[in-house]
Amino acid sequence: MSREITVVPERLGGMRLDQALAELFPGYSRSRLKDCILAGQVRVDGRTPRPRDRVSGGEQVEVEIELERPGVEPVAQAIPLAVVYEDADVIIIDKPAGLVVHPGAGNPDHTLQNALLHHAPELAALPRSGIVHRLDKETSGLLVVARNLSSHTRLVRALQARRIERRYEAVVSGVLTGGGTIDAPIGRHSTRRTHMTVRSDGRPAMTHYRVLRRFRGHTHLSVELDTGRTHQIRVHLAHLGHPLVGDPQYGGRLGLPAGAQAQLVAALRGFRRQALHASRLALDHPATGVALAWDAPLPADLRALLAALDEDARR
Repeated sequence: MSREITVVPERLGGMRLDQALAELFPGYSRSRLKDCILAGQVRVDGRTPRPRDRVSGGEQVEVEIELERPGVEPVAQAIPLAVVYEDADVIIIDKPAGLVVHPGAGNPDHTLQNALLHHAPELAALPRSGIVHRLDKETSGLLVVARNLSSHTRLVRALQARRIERRYEAVVSGVLTGGGTIDAPIGRHSTRRTHMTVRSDGRPAMTHYRVLRRFRGHTHLSVELDTGRTHQIRVHLAHLGHPLVGDPQYGGRLGLPAGAQAQLVAALRGFRRQALHASRLALDHPATGVALAWDAPLPADLRALLAALDEDARR
C-alpha cells in the first residue's frame, strides 16, 4: 500500500473527484481510483468524500493505493543494466537492442521490468515497476523509470504534456534532401494486427526530423517526438518513403546503392534490427524541478553501419 499526498491544481476545479484523481494519478485507472474512494482510502481536506463530489482546486488529497497487479506478477531477475543515472526519485537506463521492456506474449520474463525489480525491489509497488515510457525491443537507448508514486505521476504527466525531450538517431533508406515534420495520425493496421499504420481515424502523431549526414543511398537522421504512439518513428518514416534500415516490419526491400562494394552489402544485410537509437533524454527532475539531460552514444552495431556507409561514400 502506497500513501501519497498532493494538492488539487486550480485547473481541475469543478471536476468530479474520481475524474480529478485520474488526472493526478495517471498510472492508475479511473475505476481503480473510484474503488479507493468507496473503500475510504481517499481523504480530501481530512474528510472522506464520494466519487461524484466536485473539487474546487486547492484541496489537499491523501490517497492510499495498491498496485493493480496482473494475473502473473513479474519476478526479479539478475539481468545486467546500464544505469546512466539514479537517485531516490528516478533511474535512467540505456537499454540495449534485443531487451524487451515489459513481459508479454512470447516474452514472459527476462525483460527490463524483471531486471529493474532485481535492481530496485521497491519498484514492485509502482505501476509497471515505475517505467514511464517504453522502447521497442530492437530499439536501443535511454528511458526513464520513476522510483516512487509521486515521481511516476509527475513524469507521466510531463510526458503527456510533451515536457520530456526524446531525441533519436536513425539510419533510413534513400537520400533525403532536408529535414521536416511528419504530421499523420497512427492507428492499428486493419488486417496485420501487430502492425501500426497511418490512417485518417488514428490518433494524432507528430515526428520532427533533420539530416545529420547523407550517403549515396541512405541518410543519417536526428528525430524528435511530439507524441509517443506505438512504432511512431518506424511508421512515419516508412510512410515518408524512407523506412529504417533493418526494420523487420516496415523496412521493405533492402536498398543497395549502385555499385555497392561487398563490405557495405554485408553490413546492410547483416543489420537485423531497426536502425534506431534513443540518444538523448531531457526532463525536469520530478522532485526538485531541476532541468536534467543525458546522452547515450551510439551502440557498436550502429557505429559499424555508419562506418560502412561512410566508406562507401568516400569511394
